[in-house]
Amino acid sequence: MSIKKNDDVVLKIEDMTNEGSSVGHFNGMAVFVRGGVTGDELVAHIIKAKKSYAVGVVKEIIKPSEFRIESDCSVSDKCGGCSFRNMTYEAELSYKQNRVADALKRIGGVDAPVRKIIGASRVDRYRNKAQYPVSIRDGKMLAGFYAYKSHRIIPCGDCRLQQASFKDILDAVGKWACENDVTSYDENTGKGLLRHIYIRKAPATNETMVCLVVNGKSVPNEEALVFALSQDDNIKSICVNTNCDATNVILGDCTRIIYGSETITDILLGKRFVISAHSFYQVNHDQCERLYEKAIEYADLTGNETVVDLYCGVGTIGLSMADKAKQIFGIEIVPQAIENAKINAELNSITNAEFFCGDAYDGAKELAKRGITPDVVVLDPPRKGCQAELFDVISAMNPSRIVYVSCDAATLARDLKILAERGYKTVEATPVDMFPRTPHVEAVCLLSRTKQ
Repeated sequence: MSIKKNDDVVLKIEDMTNEGSSVGHFNGMAVFVRGGVTGDELVAHIIKAKKSYAVGVVKEIIKPSEFRIESDCSVSDKCGGCSFRNMTYEAELSYKQNRVADALKRIGGVDAPVRKIIGASRVDRYRNKAQYPVSIRDGKMLAGFYAYKSHRIIPCGDCRLQQASFKDILDAVGKWACENDVTSYDENTGKGLLRHIYIRKAPATNETMVCLVVNGKSVPNEEALVFALSQDDNIKSICVNTNCDATNVILGDCTRIIYGSETITDILLGKRFVISAHSFYQVNHDQCERLYEKAIEYADLTGNETVVDLYCGVGTIGLSMADKAKQIFGIEIVPQAIENAKINAELNSITNAEFFCGDAYDGAKELAKRGITPDVVVLDPPRKGCQAELFDVISAMNPSRIVYVSCDAATLARDLKILAERGYKTVEATPVDMFPRTPHVEAVCLLSRTKQ
């Protein structure tokens, strides 16, 4: 019996996907269901039927899984964020542990121990960055997040993953927007002004940045906006980012400061870091410290090593290692992040770190031309993993150890397999739950040179 759209089918949920959907089988066909939990017996209403799979929504829970709990968020079943808010945290950690181990073995062919996942001490209010799409209708601004695989906004002014103070900021911006007839951006027409409200907070200092992303160069009555937001002493930066492109990329290239400074300052592992609107900075402060501590452990520095930190961002990993290294070289493609990294070195009186702007491949080639031979290479690429051509440059540099930090288990496993072909064996890996209640998981791996 084949599955058709609008059918109701009974499923036993067997597992979870990398995107946080549950999966069961009906007559041998995989059925993906948002909101299911491994172990559930449920009725799924089919909303899409293909030849090899189907997609459904939960219609009825016949017998709940032992891991199922009641979600404490009214929109978690609609928003694209908290896939695991209806699951115990212990079960979530087990899933993420297995996901990393399975990817490394199945995709990467890696036969190395995967240590116990480093869980979070808190699973709410940990995010220090939020990017809210907005819609203004009938004198009211709605801010929230996009529904799963759509650009339909689910209003959520007080997300449980975000800092509690963000709600007051959204309320102040919403009041200003409605009082000044600000329009919201329409993706279909390309018209309207306000696209996103982007907020960053430095957890260790409480310094906060508010950035309005607009389809234009300015906003009306900036003075009123500044007055409304600057009543909060923690708000140290207010800026307007121009993005007039028809794109899903949130930030445009040009950011103009209308109040305060260009950066905010956080403290990580005892060091101070300035962060700008464009800079990459881990969203979970406490778990970031656990991740970097493990990376430092894997680097195994004695004070005599040269470290090359590729994809260095604002320099957080490299500068965290600087006290234990002879020399640090950092490479990052975002110019603002490199400027931040240089300031961060000065801010912490670190004199053995140099930073260069460029992509990882070109930067690594340039270092090789200069005759720099690192003992340790640190990789912390975006979700898509490393550039394929980078591995030849790294192997030519011939470091004795590679520390690979990843936010995607599949691309990590793929890259570990390539590095194995270049003479680098994965010694061990440690997952870190950087993103509780979501399907994402971070991991850090140690690789050791097995041949020249």
